[in-house]
Amino acid sequence: MDTQNLENAAVKIQSWWRGNMVRRTLLHTALRAWVIQCWWRSMQAKMLEQRRRLALRLYTCQEWAVVKVQAQVRMWRAHRRFLQARQAACIIQSHWRWHTSQTRGLIRGRYEVKASRLELDIEILLT
Repeated sequence: MDTQNLENAAVKIQSWWRGNMVRRTLLHTALRAWVIQCWWRSMQAKMLEQRRRLALRLYTCQEWAVVKVQAQVRMWRAHRRFLQARQAACIIQSHWRWHTSQTRGLIRGRYEVKASRLELDIEILLT
């Protein structure tokens, strides 16, 4: 074989080899890019899940705070109504005790008017 044919054959072999190397390099690069993209997508999914859980925890805390405030307000209102009712009961009791002390000797009676004289039937009760 002459040198020209050998050079053409060498050039063809070198170009085939370089093509294989370039294709292999591109394939490895594409695979590495695919691995990085998969990793990045999984990290984004984890971060999204963390943000979702944090938002849910914050919402839950706020809801519990609202429930606790409402319970405290309801308890305060019920306690205030209880105190008002107790004060009203004390006032009624004190008035009743005053009234019974004033009317401890209760006088009951009936009377009839017959002709020109008055008949009285008086009964005095002591309590």
